[in-house]
Amino acid sequence: MARTCQMTGKKPLTGNNVSHSHNRTKRRFLPNLQKKRIWIQELNRFVTLKLSARALKTISKNGTSEIARMIQEKKIKVH
Repeated sequence: MARTCQMTGKKPLTGNNVSHSHNRTKRRFLPNLQKKRIWIQELNRFVTLKLSARALKTISKNGTSEIARMIQEKKIKVH
């Protein structure tokens, strides 16, 4: 799987490295992805997801009901 957050859909962005002499070379800005095993109360099981740090903060604030809904609607593929 590519470097994509399974919940928010964040992907790498592209940009430029700019040197002191103002030469530009291409670079990638990668999302801060973490592989986490999370207990989903609604499904009564653990799921392993590749999530961005922002998604982890959202889950800890709002709970896992959003993930359970996305899994049931087949928006998130879980093994």
